[in-house]
Amino acid sequence: MSEPKAPTPTPGDTYKGWLFKWTNYIKGYQRRWFVLSNGLLSYYRTQAEMGHTCRGTINLATANIVVEDSCNFIISNGGAQTYHLKASSEVERQRWITALELAKAKAVRNQADQSDDSGDECPMSSPSAGQSGASRNSEVQSTLRTLGSKVEDLSTCNDLIAKHGSALQRSLSELEGVKIGGDTGDKIRQVTERATLFRITSNAMINACRDFLSLAQAHSKRWQKALQAEREQRVRLEETLEQLAKQHNHLERAFKGATVLPPSQSHPATDSKGSSSGKGDASDEEDENEFFDAMEDPQAFITVPADPKYHRSGSNVSGISSEIGMDDQSLDEQSLASNPESPQPQELEPVKKRRIRIPDKPNYSLNLWSIMKNCIGKELSKIPMPVNFNEPISMLQRLSEDLEYSELLDKGAKCQSSLEQLCYVAAFTVSSYSTTVHRTGKPFNPLLGETFELDRRYESGYRSLCEQVSHHPPAACHHAISERGWTLRQEITLASKFRGKYLSIMPLGSIHCVFEKSNNHYTWKKVTTTVHNIIVGKLWIDQSGEIDIVNHETGDRCHLKFAPYSYFSRDVARKVTGVVTDKEGKAHYVLSGTWDEKMEFSRVMQSSRGDENGTEGRQKTVYQTLKAREIWRKTPLPEGAENMYYFSTLALTLNELEDGVAPTDSRRRPDQRLMEQGQWEEANAEKQRLEEKQRSVRREREREARSADVDEEAVIEDSINDTPLKTDGEEMTPEPIETPEKIDAEETTSSDISSSTETLPGPSSFQIDGMEGPYGCPVKTVHQDNYSAQWFDHFDDPHTGEQTHLYKGGYWEAKDQGSWENCPDIF
Repeated sequence: MSEPKAPTPTPGDTYKGWLFKWTNYIKGYQRRWFVLSNGLLSYYRTQAEMGHTCRGTINLATANIVVEDSCNFIISNGGAQTYHLKASSEVERQRWITALELAKAKAVRNQADQSDDSGDECPMSSPSAGQSGASRNSEVQSTLRTLGSKVEDLSTCNDLIAKHGSALQRSLSELEGVKIGGDTGDKIRQVTERATLFRITSNAMINACRDFLSLAQAHSKRWQKALQAEREQRVRLEETLEQLAKQHNHLERAFKGATVLPPSQSHPATDSKGSSSGKGDASDEEDENEFFDAMEDPQAFITVPADPKYHRSGSNVSGISSEIGMDDQSLDEQSLASNPESPQPQELEPVKKRRIRIPDKPNYSLNLWSIMKNCIGKELSKIPMPVNFNEPISMLQRLSEDLEYSELLDKGAKCQSSLEQLCYVAAFTVSSYSTTVHRTGKPFNPLLGETFELDRRYESGYRSLCEQVSHHPPAACHHAISERGWTLRQEITLASKFRGKYLSIMPLGSIHCVFEKSNNHYTWKKVTTTVHNIIVGKLWIDQSGEIDIVNHETGDRCHLKFAPYSYFSRDVARKVTGVVTDKEGKAHYVLSGTWDEKMEFSRVMQSSRGDENGTEGRQKTVYQTLKAREIWRKTPLPEGAENMYYFSTLALTLNELEDGVAPTDSRRRPDQRLMEQGQWEEANAEKQRLEEKQRSVRREREREARSADVDEEAVIEDSINDTPLKTDGEEMTPEPIETPEKIDAEETTSSDISSSTETLPGPSSFQIDGMEGPYGCPVKTVHQDNYSAQWFDHFDDPHTGEQTHLYKGGYWEAKDQGSWENCPDIF
């Protein structure tokens, strides 16, 4: 039965932590906060609920604890309550089992002592209790008897005070009615005697109270000291048991052949938790038991520990090429964690001290009626959206956040093997989503021609440039070059679909990463981002889809799968899995983890096809892998991030003012700066001014484009009239060119993300070089916005076949010279 409130935990005598609790077949395992205190195990949805709402409590004195597998265990109290729990790792499960067993033993012992006290029987010490426990028990019983006698004295004094007080009251009443005469003296003496008895009894009562209080205080201090000693002893015991559990875990894995390494290569300090290898078969067997869920999407592969023969140095196993052997050596922990040549950006001293805080986010309420009132009578494209939905950075700055973990590319640039390098590129791809888990705010849509420069040469060895090259549809280009041997470029256009309850944002365009030393050229695309609870409820973000990272130089490929959140899934939320294969399709590495926390990778030693899945007839590939190693882990958010839009350490510095940047840089945008400073009303007014200015500039460009088109059409018509294009006396007239409707440059409406690009190609539309235009004439590249980018050139990508932009140079040269004459005035 659930209780309304959990017992108050005693400091030093509790164990708290997150566990996954099985709820039902719809929601599966859900993450809950568990508190073990005073022999009771309680759980809450979040830590914030501990003060007011307990979701359930189970008494360990009558509970039965059963371990299912490496991470799962069951707690039941005879059928009334049963908790199916799952820990994040085997070590974490062992910690909980140890804490629960100790709490259960103590609860049973306390229950036995209470029953002995209620029967007035002498408490019997258990065989495990020594003479010290018996002596302490007898001392407590003696003190309790002494305190009991004092309580009896107090009760007796209380009865005497009540008796003598009543007699004194009667005497005083009789004294009032006595007439002055011979019996007056007798009455007065009687009253005096009774008053004396009352005073004596009162003094006795006071003395008894003083004795009781002093005795209670003296023994209370002794009991507190004894209790503190017991707590410290229990903490030491738990630490010892935890160490034993870790040693047991390592020995067990070594016995199974998952951790056998040469002594010269073993590094206990860098040892990390194993991945899901070694428990794939067990999890499959569990799926067939009570918690099997037919709605769950099964994994495409299973990982199991490799045979110990693959760990022996110098062994020549058939089917393992010399290239794979070199990869295994390069992926040794020593080369990954303690390579002196590996870049250590966190140890470099930055020339400039970056800021670590921004003003806290104001707690402004959003009045939807005021927004709707301003929309009456206006076109949809001209409806101003307030900055309440935004965060104080632009989309260009958000794009630059992909470089948060650029050290992964630094390590990849030093790899000798392309397959190993592909693992780092895959980890970098996943890491770019780690900053989005709490970021539900919308970035500012950049103005056309807006740029953002990020110079981190002294801290991380790279610098990058972003430019908004199109506004309808919105498109941004990003170019980053590192002194440590890699170049990254991308052009992202956003498309969206509104489904009522959620909004799906689909980035279009490819990302390119080129390593100078090996000339390996990698390309991939981003997955779909889904924003849930658009209408009602708390917003939350999920990433789902599949990514194929292709090495165009060697043909290697990494297939990553971002599992979408599902009520029917029993798996860890935000899970990512992947397989690295060569051009022949042979698997070499397996990656697993979550996109908001960490990624691990394992070396594949052998693969085989497993049994068919009974529900859908699909076969799973079984990979025998070495022990998983951590390749990436998310850096914790800075302190107070919840009040600073959940910005990461890098995001906090993106809008910091810097000297020498272009006048079109996002740092100079006034509405964004006002919002960061907490002046949201002024930011809304400034935002409307910038939007109106951009609309007027766009109208001027369209007028110029139409004027140029009219002159060009006149020249073409004259040339046509000079040729024999008449048939049967009928003159061939060219089909009219449909000019698209004028699209206002409002940047914050929903049409910005999902602008339609299906208009017939006209004079101001986007067309491709070499295509046949009206009258068979070749068409030049003209952008839909009739705008040419300042720092990027349009070209055909030879690897993907896409039309994209490439950095043409000149920005940092202009910065060195302080020459920004060609930059437009957009702010």
